[in-house]
Amino acid sequence: MKKNFIYTSVIFVLFSLAACIHSFAQDQFLRELENSPRHQEWVNIRQGDRMLRCFVVYPEVSEKATAVLVIHENMGLNDWARAMTDQIAAAGFIAIAPDLLSGMAPNGGNTPDFPNADAARTAIYALAQEQVILDLTAAGNYVRSLPAANGKLAVAGFCWGGSQTFNIATTNKDIQGAFVFYGTGPTDAEAIANIEAPVYGFYGGNDNRVNASIPVSDSLMTAAGKKFEPVIYEGAGHGFMRAGQLPAASAENKKARDEAYVRLIRLLKQL
Repeated sequence: MKKNFIYTSVIFVLFSLAACIHSFAQDQFLRELENSPRHQEWVNIRQGDRMLRCFVVYPEVSEKATAVLVIHENMGLNDWARAMTDQIAAAGFIAIAPDLLSGMAPNGGNTPDFPNADAARTAIYALAQEQVILDLTAAGNYVRSLPAANGKLAVAGFCWGGSQTFNIATTNKDIQGAFVFYGTGPTDAEAIANIEAPVYGFYGGNDNRVNASIPVSDSLMTAAGKKFEPVIYEGAGHGFMRAGQLPAASAENKKARDEAYVRLIRLLKQL
């Protein structure tokens, strides 16, 4: 009886600790957003018969800026995704992050209105691919046409959003650079043939589920005469751009996050 009590107590403590860590991480990214000196705003974009809610951040620059379409992970537009959008804007780009779960939460709500991340994740995988592409196209058209934009458009996505980055590159001719963070690519040669923008990949070394798809993407892109430059960050896991910013980040995840961010910004400035 005593052993069962101790076991139950240990499990409770571990779950409580995990909840506290998750809460601290969310608070960390929210504080980052609140302390940002950059102009942030929410905009609603009409896309067909639905309203797409988007988070936009403007850089502090004196000239028109390149626009970056940011595609969130499979948990929706949470505080980390918005903080990543702000970090991209900090480097001199107008960044827009559409909530692809707009109107999909209970009572027609958005990502914050789901009861938990698992519910948001379930809703993500229930989205129609056609709707996702239309939403991303609408957000890209909006940000690219802003008075403060120079007309150039890049797209960067993470996890599920990384795969969507590869997908949107097959349909959108306005994209001038696609930045795929630990996402799989299309396996349809005809779709690959439609890509005009260079595709840059960012992958964690300890993420074989995704990395097993890299040779296929590389082969298809090479056969189609397209530019694909994948980089694998050794020792990093899936989601290292988020995990690498946490206080308890492993040295490998932190190093990968820092190096990948520098590479992303360098390549964006070359567009």
